[in-house]
Amino acid sequence: MKKNIKLRVNGKSHEMEIEPRVTLAELLRERLFLTGTKQGCESGVCGACTVILDGKAVKSCLILALKADGKEVLTIEGLASGVKKLHPLQESFIRNGAIQCGYCTPGMILSAKAFLDENPKPNEEDLRAALVGNLCRCTGYVKPIKAILEVSGS
Repeated sequence: MKKNIKLRVNGKSHEMEIEPRVTLAELLRERLFLTGTKQGCESGVCGACTVILDGKAVKSCLILALKADGKEVLTIEGLASGVKKLHPLQESFIRNGAIQCGYCTPGMILSAKAFLDENPKPNEEDLRAALVGNLCRCTGYVKPIKAILEVSGS
């Protein structure tokens, strides 16, 4: 039986009817066409599906969309303040060459944003611990860590 939900995604209100088994990742990708949220492992291990839900980084493949009812979701598409103005984390990832295949990038950037919102001046060890749930097969983490620390001024 379908259920009605209301949520805000990237500042826009949405009301829709969904099946109870639909994950937040599926809703974002298949219903709202926000394909920056990647579906990798679909078991919460890789972090490619990370979004910010009410200020906290979450693995959207593990959360039923029903749990987002009445909440605020931020995806990579909503992070920039316009077509010509990227978020400082996005700019730093580009400047530091922290993107290779790019599959992990949206989740890593959103995890970093949520972490920096709580800890604006982290040391490298704390940052590495915060990103442990975001797997990257290409960069070796050196450049993403450098990019994030550059934004934090640490």
